Amino acid sequence: MIRPDPDFPASYAQARERFLAAARARGARIVSYANPAGPGLDGEALAADVAVLGPADAREVVLIQSGTHGVEGYCGSGVQHALLRAGGELDEALATGARVVLLHAINPWGFSWRRRVTEDNVDLNRNVRPFPVPDGPDVDYEDVHGLLLPEQWPPGEANEAAIAAFIARRGAAHFQFAFTHGQWSRADGVFYSGRAPTWSQQTLREVLRTQVRGAASLYWVDLHTGLGPTGHGELIYAGRDIAADIARTRACWGPSVTSIYDGSSTSAKIGGMVGNAFYDECPGTALAAIALEYGTVPMDGVRDALRFDHWVAAHAPQDAAARAQAREAMLGAFFVDTDDWKAAILRQGREALARASAAIRAA
Repeated sequence: MIRPDPDFPASYAQARERFLAAARARGARIVSYANPAGPGLDGEALAADVAVLGPADAREVVLIQSGTHGVEGYCGSGVQHALLRAGGELDEALATGARVVLLHAINPWGFSWRRRVTEDNVDLNRNVRPFPVPDGPDVDYEDVHGLLLPEQWPPGEANEAAIAAFIARRGAAHFQFAFTHGQWSRADGVFYSGRAPTWSQQTLREVLRTQVRGAASLYWVDLHTGLGPTGHGELIYAGRDIAADIARTRACWGPSVTSIYDGSSTSAKIGGMVGNAFYDECPGTALAAIALEYGTVPMDGVRDALRFDHWVAAHAPQDAAARAQAREAMLGAFFVDTDDWKAAILRQGREALARASAAIRAA
């Protein structure tokens, strides 16, 4: 369990309650999208909530998004709540004349149940892709599926030796790509891209249409956890491989912005990212977009939590004790309940918004 904290929630239900209360206290316009997959872990209703501040006709929009990967919303919601509750940075953004849109828990099912995926086992950040998916198996993923999700759990030394042998033979970079790129072969596998748009993808598109379309510029911060050194927020470019968009993003957030396209990011090159929806829904709007990716625990710990979570969902969905154990493992892998970590997360979240404001003022 997460220790009591003024910003970081102990549950999705608490996160939503706090977010809505703080947004109302700020005088935000609120739009809620009910997720029909509910109820949540505590019997609560599930929804993606949008809080909007600033002029409806603003030329610049700042969008701060949490919960793309469900359980990562524990961190993202905390950043959003801190900005609403005691955020001078939010006041500075509004003073530029921008519209600020806070999209809370775009994947509320995963947030509530402490899973990274949506209610249909889909990784939302692999789901914004062309459909239908290709015919035939995803060959890269098929090479590793049996290694990642063996028939028995815990996997044992033979499985770990087989993974080590695969990495020695094909390389660590290929293993990460095969594992994480967004496979379409196995509906019960990891990093599944899905075979159709998810509810969360469709809701995101609606938010972009209603809150961003028609603006001159969008500054988009999607809050994530799980990659990189503990407490460090990597700024990963989050649009398509378009030179002007990458340059605009680096002009806003600095030369430390990394990219999956040039190999500078800790993330492998993936497909179906949520940023793809922008190009369909907001023609004519200039984009600067980052995934603010906070490191939590060493990568082996993140990988093992993901594997166990998916193994339980596929092989032991009725085992309440195993499901509870998987939820705790996922929370521990994607949220670090220490004062130092949380302070670092809030500082970098505030800096990300401040830099967007500075870019708007300089434009």
